[in-house]
Amino acid sequence: MRKIILNKLDYLRIKTHLRDARMKKTIEATEAQKLINELESATLVEPQEIPSDVVTMNSVVKISFVGEERQQEFRIVYPNEADFKSRKVSIFSPVATALIGFRIGDLIEWMVPGGMKQIKIDGIIYQPEAAGDYNL
Repeated sequence: MRKIILNKLDYLRIKTHLRDARMKKTIEATEAQKLINELESATLVEPQEIPSDVVTMNSVVKISFVGEERQQEFRIVYPNEADFKSRKVSIFSPVATALIGFRIGDLIEWMVPGGMKQIKIDGIIYQPEAAGDYNL
């Protein structure tokens, strides 16, 4: 498995949100553990050092499902900012957890109710770090 890259600020903020959610029991234990595993296996760098092709918090990502023609575009946000209608997906969602820290062109396996799917990261429409927005 390829090692993901996270900026240190995202890492700390995700851990804080995760700790709060676990205390309030607003995240399932299995989803929390998946996210913890991702965080603990990541290479941490300063926000200014994140490559522009890496999915970070607040990135607007375009993905496709391998073998299907459909694409999706959404922003990965912290749980309190999630809004399905505005295409803002919480980092606690399985798809966001699967994508964070990976790069454009990467294929990620994601378990859905219908079985295992492969997701391809087709592009990053907006990445805060690439735009110089280091504190989002």
